[in-house]
Amino acid sequence: MKPVLVVRFARTEGPGHFATFLAGHGIEWKLVALDEGDPVPASSAPYSGLGFMGGPMSANDELAWTQPALALMRDAVRRGVPVVGHCLGGQMLARALGGTVSRNPVREIGWVPVRVEDNATADTWFGDIEGFAAFQWHEDAFAVPPGGERILTGRHCPNQAYVVDGRHLGMQCHVEMTAEMIETWCRIGVSDIGESFGKSPAVQDAPTIRALMPENLPPLTAAASRLYARWIEGLRR
Repeated sequence: MKPVLVVRFARTEGPGHFATFLAGHGIEWKLVALDEGDPVPASSAPYSGLGFMGGPMSANDELAWTQPALALMRDAVRRGVPVVGHCLGGQMLARALGGTVSRNPVREIGWVPVRVEDNATADTWFGDIEGFAAFQWHEDAFAVPPGGERILTGRHCPNQAYVVDGRHLGMQCHVEMTAEMIETWCRIGVSDIGESFGKSPAVQDAPTIRALMPENLPPLTAAASRLYARWIEGLRR
C-alpha cells in the first residue's frame, strides 16, 4: 500500500494517536512538516490517504502553504484519495470544498461533550458510540461543505464532524490527543485559557483538564480508533 501523508501545521500539534493507529495497523506514513518549511506535495497520487492535523492559525489566513494545501485537498477528493482533517485540518478541508470558516460564538478549550448524529452515515462511522467528551481547543468553526453530512454535534459548536463522499472526514474536535499532547497544550496554552476562562461556558482551566484526563481520554481514544478504522477502509491501494 502507498503511504499515508500526514501534514503538520505546528510542531506541538503532531499526529498523536493517529500515527499510533496507523503504525499499529501496519500502514506506513510520511510526515510533511509545514512548520519546518517542508513543501506541500503537488499531487495526492503517491499516497493512499492524507491526514491534516491542527494548528493555532486560522483556516482563513493566507500563508505560504494555504493555497497549495487547499489544492492538495481538492486533488485528493477528485482522485478519491481519503482525507481526514483534525480541527484546523477539518476547517481547511471544509474551505477547500466550498464551505466557510468563521468565528464560533464561544471558544472551546478542554473536555466538551459531543453527540453522534442520528443518521446512517454517522452509524457507519461511529457504530454503537452515541457520544463522548471530545477534546477541544478552537475559536473558529466550519460550515459543513456542500455535499457533506454532519455526523457529530455539540451544544456550543454544532458542526463537530462531517463526511463527504463516504470517505473524507473533517473534524472540529481533536480525537488524536495523547496524554503527552494534553500536558504540553496545557503548559503552552496558558494565555489562551486565561483570555476565555470564566467568559465561555466551554473553557476549562488546566487543572480541570488534567484532572478529567483519566476519565475522558480512554473513551476519546476509542472513538478515534473507531473513526480511523472506518477511514482506512477507503485507503487507495
